[in-house]
Amino acid sequence: MDMNDALNAFSALSQKTRLDVFRLLINVGPEGMSAGDIAEVLDVRQNTMSANLSVLLQAGLVRNEREGRSIRYFADLDGTRELLTFLMADCCGGHPELCAQAIEAIACRK
Repeated sequence: MDMNDALNAFSALSQKTRLDVFRLLINVGPEGMSAGDIAEVLDVRQNTMSANLSVLLQAGLVRNEREGRSIRYFADLDGTRELLTFLMADCCGGHPELCAQAIEAIACRK
């Protein structure tokens, strides 16, 4: 990921509804959600949700799959990983052990 890609991702996440969508899709995991279900859960109009999902798609933070007449959205974990890697690339001035707490805090736990 380069600087422009990172800026695009941060720009996409700098709006409340898009950040809510992204966090919701991260939370639901591999099942994803339809655009209509996302809009309903977040109490956002369908056309507004469509525009926000488009911005997140362009930023590489979500992906979609067509299911018949509907589209299911998922958090794009590859894009998310690239963004986190970009942020942590120069972690702690070459002392990665100092970043262990941050890495542990974001690690998935079941």
